[in-house]
Amino acid sequence: MSSAQKPRTIDIVERTLRKRYSAEKRFELYGLAAVISGLGFVALLFISIVANGHTAFYQSFVKLDIDFKAELIDPQGKRDPADLAKADYDALVKEALRSQFPQVSSRQDKRELNKILSSGAGHRVRQRVREDTGLIGTQRSLWLPVDDEIDLFFKDGSTAIDTIPGEGIASPTGVEGEVQVLLTTNSFNAVLNEVKESLLRKALLAEKGIGDLEMNLQRIEREIAALDRQLAKEKAAGNEGIAAGLDTAKLNLLAERKGLVEEAAAKTQEAADLRKRAEAPGGDETLSADLPSYLVRINGGLVKASSVNNSGIGGKVLLPLSSATEAGKGDWEILRLAVPEGDRRVKDQLIAWITKLQAEGRIEKGFNSNFFTSGDSREPELAGIGGAVLGSLYTLLVTLALSFPIGVAAAVYMEEFAPKNKWTDLIEVNINNLAAVPSIVFGLLGLAVFINFFGMPRSAPVVGGLVLTLMTLPTIIIAGRSALKSVPPSIREAALGVGASHLQAVTHHVLPLAMPGILTGAIIGMARALGETAPLLMIGMVAFIVDLPGGFTDPASVLPVQIYLWVDSPERAFVEKTSAAIMVLLTFLIVMNAVAVYLRKKFERRW
Repeated sequence: MSSAQKPRTIDIVERTLRKRYSAEKRFELYGLAAVISGLGFVALLFISIVANGHTAFYQSFVKLDIDFKAELIDPQGKRDPADLAKADYDALVKEALRSQFPQVSSRQDKRELNKILSSGAGHRVRQRVREDTGLIGTQRSLWLPVDDEIDLFFKDGSTAIDTIPGEGIASPTGVEGEVQVLLTTNSFNAVLNEVKESLLRKALLAEKGIGDLEMNLQRIEREIAALDRQLAKEKAAGNEGIAAGLDTAKLNLLAERKGLVEEAAAKTQEAADLRKRAEAPGGDETLSADLPSYLVRINGGLVKASSVNNSGIGGKVLLPLSSATEAGKGDWEILRLAVPEGDRRVKDQLIAWITKLQAEGRIEKGFNSNFFTSGDSREPELAGIGGAVLGSLYTLLVTLALSFPIGVAAAVYMEEFAPKNKWTDLIEVNINNLAAVPSIVFGLLGLAVFINFFGMPRSAPVVGGLVLTLMTLPTIIIAGRSALKSVPPSIREAALGVGASHLQAVTHHVLPLAMPGILTGAIIGMARALGETAPLLMIGMVAFIVDLPGGFTDPASVLPVQIYLWVDSPERAFVEKTSAAIMVLLTFLIVMNAVAVYLRKKFERRW
C-alpha cells in the first residue's frame, strides 16, 4: 500500500486564503471603528461645549431714558473727573427704571424692580459721562445690561410660557390690588382640574407617609415588647441599675410612639381632607407655589391667579389694567408658566415687568463685547476673559522669548558640538526625562526659586512665563535635535568641502534647513504651555483679578485658570461663561496647531 500523498503548499494556502482575507477585513473594520469612535467622542465634546457656551456671546440689554441731572452729577459745575466719579449713578439708573413703572411705590416692590438691572449698570453710565461730559444736563437713552437671572430667563427658555386664548366674556372687578376676573364660560376649568390633580397627588403622598409611620409604629411596638421581657428578666435577677436604665429607654420609646400616633392621626385627617377636595366637583381652590402660575392678560394689564373656581379667578394685579370694562373673546388670554414659582429665581412679578419692557421694545439681545474686553467679576453678566487673554499673551511672550532661543541653542550644541561621552549621554537622558515630568513639579520649582528665593511678584505674567519656559524647554530641545538629525550629512559635507567652518556649516546651512521642524516643536510646546493650569496655580495666578494687566509684572490670570475659577462659581450664568471660555481656548489651540502643520508642510524638504 502506497503512503498518503503529502499536501502541497499551494493547497494549504488556498484553504486558509479566505480565512486570512476575513481576518484582514476584520482588522480594517476594527481600526475604522476605533477612528470613528474617537471622532465621535471629540464631536460629542465640541457639541456639548458649544451648546452650553454659545449663548455667552450675546447678552440682554434694557433701554432706559437716563436723565443726567447736573445737580446730582456735578453740582459745582467744574467737570472735575474726581467729582464726576463720586456721583451716585445708580440712583439715576434706578430712577429711569422706576419711571417705566410709576405704579410701583412700596419699598419691597422697588427692591424687586431693581433686580432687573445688573449691578454694573451705574458703572456703565459713569463711563459714558467720563467719556462725554456733554451728557450732563441732558436726557439720553442708553442700553444697559440686565441681571444674569433675567438674561438667562430670555436665553434658555427654562420657564416656558404657554398662551391660552380666552373664551367668553371676562369681567375684572378692579384695576389694581386684589381683584376678581369673572367669566361667562368655564375657561378656567383646565386650571381648576390641574389644582384638583395636585390635591390628589398630595393626598397620595400623605397616605404613603401614613404607611411609613405605621411601619415605624410596628417597629417601636416590637422594641417595647423586647424591653418588657428584658426588664422582667433583670428585675428577677435583682439588677436594679440595669432595670432603671431599661425603664428610661422604655419611657423614651413610649414618648416616641405617642408622637408617631399623633402624627399619623394628623396625616390621616390631612389625606382625607385633600382627597375630599380633589374628588369634589367645582369649589374655590387656592393655587399654591408648587403649581404652575396662571396670569390673565386683560385690558392692558396682568392679573396673577391666586384662587380659581368655576366662575372665574381671584388674584393680584401685577400690571395695572387700563379699565375694568368687560373683555370679549379674543381680547383677553391666559398665560401659563409651566415651572412653579417656588422653583424659579425669576418670580411672577418680575416676569410681568420684563415682558412689558420686551413688548415695548426696551429689552433686546445684542453681541456681548464685554465678554472679550472686561476682566473677571463676581457678577456673571459683567465677567469677561479680557484680563485672562492679556495675561495669557504676556505669559506666552515671556515663554517664547526665553524658551525658543535657549532651546534652539541647546539643541544645536547637543547635536553638533557636544563631545560624545558619558556626561553628554547623562544630560540627554535627563532632558528626555524632564519632558515627562508632571507640570505641577515645575510650578513647585517656580514657587521655590522665583518667588521665595528671588522675591519676584506673585500672579505676574513674567513669573508664569519663567515657569512655563522650564516646562517647554525639553520639548523644544528634543524637537530641535530631531530636526537637525533629519538634515542629510551631505549638506554638512558640501559646506565643509567648499571651505566653511563647522560653525558656518551649521548656522548657514544645517540650521535654516532644520528650522521648519524646530518651529513646529516650538509651536506645539507653546500650545501645551497655553493650556497649562497646575504650574500657574502654584505661583499664585489663581487670584481674583478684576483689572486688565498693563504689563508683564501686573497681577494677571490666564485662560485655563479663569476657566478653573468659573467652574467653581455657584451662579448658573457662569456655566455658559465657562463653556465660552473653553471655546476660545480651544480656538487658540487649534489655530496654533494648524499653524504648526502649515509651516511643516510649506517649508519641509524631503530628502
